[in-house]
Amino acid sequence: MSELVLMVLGGVVAGLFGSVLGLGGGVLIIPMLTLVFGVPMREAVGVSLVCVIATSSGAASLYVKKGLSDVRLGMTLELATTVGAIVGGVVAGLLNQRVLLVLFAALLMYTAWSMSRKAEASADQNNTDHEQGAGAYTHLPLGMGASFFAGNVSGLLGVGGGIIKVPAMYLLMRVPLKTALATSNFMIGVTASAGAFVYFSRGEVHPLVAGSTMLGVFLGATAGSRLLPTIKTVLLKRIFVLVLAYLSIEMLFKGLGIRLPF
Repeated sequence: MSELVLMVLGGVVAGLFGSVLGLGGGVLIIPMLTLVFGVPMREAVGVSLVCVIATSSGAASLYVKKGLSDVRLGMTLELATTVGAIVGGVVAGLLNQRVLLVLFAALLMYTAWSMSRKAEASADQNNTDHEQGAGAYTHLPLGMGASFFAGNVSGLLGVGGGIIKVPAMYLLMRVPLKTALATSNFMIGVTASAGAFVYFSRGEVHPLVAGSTMLGVFLGATAGSRLLPTIKTVLLKRIFVLVLAYLSIEMLFKGLGIRLPF
């Protein structure tokens, strides 16, 4: 029972970060379940996808109501992402769990690097959330390709795809960061649903673990969606990069079977 309570609390933290950073919380849920509670990687991915749906449900409606999400852009990109999520979920069932851990760590490292490579001065200059109007974004074909890859990553690693969608929209399509974060939250529920169905059909979604974590995630996501408009973009980037860099090291060492000295 105490473990279930801790999972609820961990879910609150994951949901809070997930909704604020547009990630769905998977980047925190999976390390929490595997590193703290010892849940097998493949089961943790299945639970994470269910929780990502809760994150999207708790945050997306508020973002749409406040006009932060670009619904038209989200629906366009989601066509490619859903197909990718189904493909990724099928492939995940064929891979060794250690391979999944190493792939997850590599994904976190790449994302942390891609979000930190732009100078802070450039981020400040492009931080108005009104840089371009809806439909004026660049490189839509590249965005569609990245969205398909995001779907693959979602189904394979249980992260909702926001970990790829946010950098793709921000770096490739020049979508303002807060708009990208809010639009990602709008999209990830559909993406995660496609992947979660594959894991559920294989019996890899534990009901008690999923229910406890999902409850916390929903509460955290609802609170986080109310905080996003008040947080500076530069601060969001710093939190994003630091969290991903730390978790990438944790997951890499576990995947390689190396114990950290601390």
